[in-house]
Order: sequence, then C-alpha cells, then structure tokens
Amino acid sequence: MQFLLAFIVVGPLVGAVAALLPAPPGLKGKSPGQAVLRHGVTVTGAILLAAIVLALGFDRDHPSKMQATTDIKWIPTLNVRIHLGIDGISLPLLVLTALLTFLCALYSYFKMPAGPSPKAFVALLLVLESGTLATFAVLDLLLFFLAFEMVLIPMYFLIARWGGDQRQAAAWKFILYTLLGSVVMLLGLLLIGLKTGTFDMVALATDNGRGMTTSVQVIAVLAIGIGLAVKTPMWPLHSWLPDAHTAAPTVGSVLLAGVLLKMGTYGFVRIVLPIAPDGMHRFAPYLAAFAVAGIIYGSLACLALAKRGNKGDLKRLIAYSSVGHMGFVLLGIASMTPTGVNGALFANIAHGLITGLLFFLVGALKDRYGTADLDTLSGATGAALYGRAPRLGGLLAFAAVASLGLPGLAGFWGEMLSMFGAFDPADGLSRPAFLTFVAIAAVGTLLTAAYLLVVVRRVCMGTPGAQPQEPRLVDVQGYEVASWSPLVALTVLAGLWPAVLLGLTDPAVHKLLAGGKS
Repeated sequence: MQFLLAFIVVGPLVGAVAALLPAPPGLKGKSPGQAVLRHGVTVTGAILLAAIVLALGFDRDHPSKMQATTDIKWIPTLNVRIHLGIDGISLPLLVLTALLTFLCALYSYFKMPAGPSPKAFVALLLVLESGTLATFAVLDLLLFFLAFEMVLIPMYFLIARWGGDQRQAAAWKFILYTLLGSVVMLLGLLLIGLKTGTFDMVALATDNGRGMTTSVQVIAVLAIGIGLAVKTPMWPLHSWLPDAHTAAPTVGSVLLAGVLLKMGTYGFVRIVLPIAPDGMHRFAPYLAAFAVAGIIYGSLACLALAKRGNKGDLKRLIAYSSVGHMGFVLLGIASMTPTGVNGALFANIAHGLITGLLFFLVGALKDRYGTADLDTLSGATGAALYGRAPRLGGLLAFAAVASLGLPGLAGFWGEMLSMFGAFDPADGLSRPAFLTFVAIAAVGTLLTAAYLLVVVRRVCMGTPGAQPQEPRLVDVQGYEVASWSPLVALTVLAGLWPAVLLGLTDPAVHKLLAGGKS
C-alpha cells in the first residue's frame, strides 16, 4: 500500500517528463498530438486505477489511522522528512483528484482547447495532478507547502496559454494573489516548526498545540489562515477566482473548482484545527462571519449576473457560486465540532463533483453557441436548450438542482451538516453569534436556489414568448457521456448513501479534534 501511494504521487511527474519526449514510431497514431493526448489519458487512467485499488485496500474499520505510510529522512538538519500517508479525511480527496484529472484528460483527447503544443498541455496537466495529490498525501508541513505551491505554475500556464479572452490578466491575478498568500502561510508554518522542533503533522496533531503558547498559536493561525483563505477562496480574498474561471479553458475550470479550492479547506482541517486549536478558537467567530458574508455575497453576485440585460457570463456566475458554496465549508470548519467538520468535508467532495460537472456543461454550451453570455444563450436567439439539445438541457438542470442542495443529491448533506454544526458550536464559542451565522447562511440557501432556478429557466426554457429561430444543436456526444457520467452517478450515490463518505471521515475527524486520541 505504501508503494501504491508513492506511485500515485510520483507517477504523474514521470508521465509529465515522458509526455515531453518524442513518441515511439508505433504509438504516434494519426499524429504526434493525438499520441501525447492519448498518453495523458493513459497516465491519468493508471493513477485513477491505483487510487481505486488504494481505496479498496483501505482499512475502513480504522479510518482514523494513517495508512499506506512512508517516512524517510530528507533534510535531517531541519528535521524534514518525506512522510506520506492517508486517513479517512484525505482518501476521498485523493480519489476525487484522480477522477477529475482523468475525466479532464479524456475530454481533452476529443476536445483539445485551442492553444500551443499538446505536449506542453499534457505535461502541465500531469504536474498539476501530482502537486494536488501530494498536497492531500504528505504529512510534513514543509512538504505540504511545496506541494501547495507546485500547482500554481501549471495552472498559470493553462490559463495564460490555453484560456480565452483576458487570459493573461486573469493568469497574473491568479498567480499574484496565491503567491502572496503563500508567502504569509510559509511564515506561519516555519513559526510552528521552530517553536515545536518538528514539522511532522501527525506528531503536531497529537501534541494538539501543547508545545506552543496561545499567542504563538494565534499568530500561526493568522498567517496560515490567510494563505489558505486565498486558495479557498474566502470573501474578500476571492476576487482572483471569477477572472480565472472566466478565462480558463474548460478543463482548467473543472480542476480549479473541483480540486484546487479544496486544498485551502483541507489545510484548515489538517493543519489549523489540530495543531493550533487555541489559536483557531480565537479566530473561529471571525472565520464564520467571513464565511456567511461570502455565502450572501456570492449569491447576490450570481443573481445580478443572471438578471436579463446584464450580459452575465455563465462561467463567471458559476465561479461566484463557488464563493458561496465554499462559505458553507468554512462555516462548518469554524464551528469546530465533529458535525460541522464532517459537513465541511462532505461539502468539499460534493462541490468538486457538482461544480466540475457544471463547468463541463458550460464548456460544451460555449463550444456550441460560441459564447457563455446568458442573454445570448437565453434571449437573443429565442432558443430554449430543452428544445435544441434536450439531453444537454436536462444535465444542466440536474447539475443546477444538485448545486442548490436538493435532498437526495450530494449538495444537500454538506450544507445541512455544516449548519447543524454551527447551530451548536464547540464549547467556548458564542452560541448567539453562531445562531446568527446559521440564520444568514439559511438566507443564502434561498438565494442560491433563486439564481440557479433563474439560470435553468432562462437557458433551458428560453425567453417567454420568444420563438425558436435556430436549428437544433448537436446534443450530448459519446465522449461527453464518458466524461460526465461518473460525476452524475457519484452525485446521486453520495446523495442517497452519504454514509459512504461520512463513515470514512467521522472517526478521523473525532480523532483530529480530540488531539490524536481515537
């Protein structure tokens, strides 16, 4: 199992190097470009298969225990080790990353975004996958930082070289925001290491902050929290996200929303909660306040974009919706309760599945219409998607109702549990304040339903009274079915059978909050 986890983390890097090499004559197929895209599908498919085998071999009777561990000395003078391992918290995120990257590689094989060489595209995609997988697998603070930063360069180039309009400005905004946040985060990680004498995340979680004074914990949480909040993104540090999503190619948006945002919230759960609990306790009410502000802000921004005549971009709307959805994740974490943190982790996975599907669908709409402008999609042509491409319209409606939290689908459980956790927060946190936060979040759920239903009505049903003047569109094609079906199936499965995820996360969360004691 330990070699399997090491392969999952390192395999994509080896695949990235191989993608830059000339393809053997017998494997070129129709063209070298097709050969390297096929190579991307093969490598990401092998990583996904390895992740599934790892999940099947995971000891579900002891999900709070670190499994498949590797612990090797790396920099003895700094006490930095190559320490890998997974538990019930990190395993679902590892599998989600492997799945989404494979689906993106498969989609790109048939629908390569316009841009430079496919070799560079595949290599960047694989480096991005390796960095993300490493973030969820490493158990050393400095390794976590390196993996956290490793994803920035490939995502920058995916946006800057394969993106749409304003891609250069969006890419620069993305890299500057995240790099500045990361510099502050590094200072907090170094402070913890210097004060405790170790960077080992398991040992630090077991110590549960006893090796640091409250003031040190407060400073560490502030510094680390800023870096994580930028990546999440938390309002008001979110402004890079809509621009990045709007400019990014379809697969870039899927990975950005489905995987990269989870790195920030995972850091709160894996590092801040167990390692500096006193510092987190001081900041929890402020984190919850920013979280619910993000929920309301994101929903209102989406309502404004969905309004007729505002020339709202559908990709931008979904990007703003992510600000709101990640607000629920942060609210659950801020409650510092097992229920709230479990809800946050569930909402992480649900958001990855549902928003990944939404960006795939919007990318398909943009390919067919030539634009993602809501007024054009719904009114200018009088075209109702249900009439022009009924399967595509049905999938968009399904993803929208899943995103608004319809019971029976994955989006429901995470938001509900996060609010339940905030309804009765951890001891020492102000219950009246958190009840206020829950009430505001509840208003946010109504606003979320409002803007998503407006989008479905406008795009799928068309403008009332308008007559369709355009021929039928190409409906969902075979490669799109292959790329999207797993996300649809898992959204339904997680909604109907939430114990699949909660059975993994709950024991691990209890152990984390109890200071390493099961």
